[in-house]
Amino acid sequence: MKRTALAASLLLLLPLTACGGTAAAGGEGSTVTVTVGYQSKTINTVTAGTLLRSLGLFEKELDALHDGHTYKVEWQDYATGAPITAQMTAGKIDIGSMGDFPLLINAARGRQLGRPTHLVSVTGYNLRGGLNTIVTAPGSRIASLEGLKGKKVSTSIGSAADGTLVRALRRAGVDPDKDVRKLNQQPAVGASALSAGSVDALSQFVAWPGLLAYQGKAKALYDGAELGLPTFHGVTAREDFIKKRPAVLEAFLKAQAEATDYLDAHPVPAAEKVAEATGLPAEVVYLYNGAHGIATFDPAVEPRLVSALKQDVSILRSAKLTGDVDVDAFVDDRYVRKALGPGYARRLAATPPPAASEVWPKGARKTRAFASPTELLGYLAGHTTGIRAAYVPDATTGTLWFADRAVWVADGERLLPFVAPATAKAYTAGHAGARVVTYADALRRAS
Repeated sequence: MKRTALAASLLLLLPLTACGGTAAAGGEGSTVTVTVGYQSKTINTVTAGTLLRSLGLFEKELDALHDGHTYKVEWQDYATGAPITAQMTAGKIDIGSMGDFPLLINAARGRQLGRPTHLVSVTGYNLRGGLNTIVTAPGSRIASLEGLKGKKVSTSIGSAADGTLVRALRRAGVDPDKDVRKLNQQPAVGASALSAGSVDALSQFVAWPGLLAYQGKAKALYDGAELGLPTFHGVTAREDFIKKRPAVLEAFLKAQAEATDYLDAHPVPAAEKVAEATGLPAEVVYLYNGAHGIATFDPAVEPRLVSALKQDVSILRSAKLTGDVDVDAFVDDRYVRKALGPGYARRLAATPPPAASEVWPKGARKTRAFASPTELLGYLAGHTTGIRAAYVPDATTGTLWFADRAVWVADGERLLPFVAPATAKAYTAGHAGARVVTYADALRRAS
């Protein structure tokens, strides 16, 4: 890893002493300001950020406290988790949401600077790692991770997407420090660099890979779910804030649970609300946050997610972004347990919905699910207009993807979709007679 990239990454984590605003815990007067840091375009944190804000649920819960204070919520939007951590360690953000790798940096920096933080709930997660994807330009001839040797890859160092890149390259026998040139870039910068041809690949978190694929500006090279390792987003809060305002934190967690229930019950309207707030296409939001989307939302702090967090420490330590992190000391689910009461055990035991193929007709408030990708293709073949989006799950990993951007394989009468060419190739290698076909050919076969 280049020293300049490391330095740039670490600088992002330093307290931003020049930032405006007031300490979120406020004084002891009648008005208390609570500052929430979120990432509007990291749409797997919406139940603790964009959607929560849009629905006004946190403010509603604060109004119900009736403790003699008037509460004001200040929402601060950032592109990544690093500046949220910087503001938290400066005492200027009380509650923040971010991905698993930034959460570990949040824990490490908080302890280092004497402002410890705690993971208090979970937002969007994928048990296989499907929230991170490596993409290339549409016309790229790179067809495998091995093809990235000697190439330039954009990522955000210290992010979950960087973790996916490092792990995936290592599994493919590619040294992430020596065999590729990693560029530490913000997601939007990396997306522009890919379009301009100044980088060969981009490894990023939601919603950038799906957005670029939807816009026809990228194609998937590697589905993070191939790692089979959970990746998730969570809510972190400053320890001093938690001690001073436990009722406020509980109000936030109740509101987060309400936002989660709204998303689960109304996935299409929720996607449209997030799209309106972020400027992202609703079709892209639904890819991740829909009824059978890549992400599952629940505030419960599942043990398997905590276990995955512990496995992530070594990746950050090897990149010299953190030392050892006491994950058990960082995780504190007492407040979300109290906020959700008897319902917490039910949420903890919940499982992600099964993968399914879906069509979103224009003007519809609900999507239509199909028993198989072949049936979905048959429907699309007979409805060439009036379709807003169509989604299919990868036949190997279950990761949802746009039907017209998937790699299709014909295996007898079956038509199977894959996010990336490598998984499609692996399938055809193990199934005699199976072969890759174009999307147009898949539609013709299904009609």
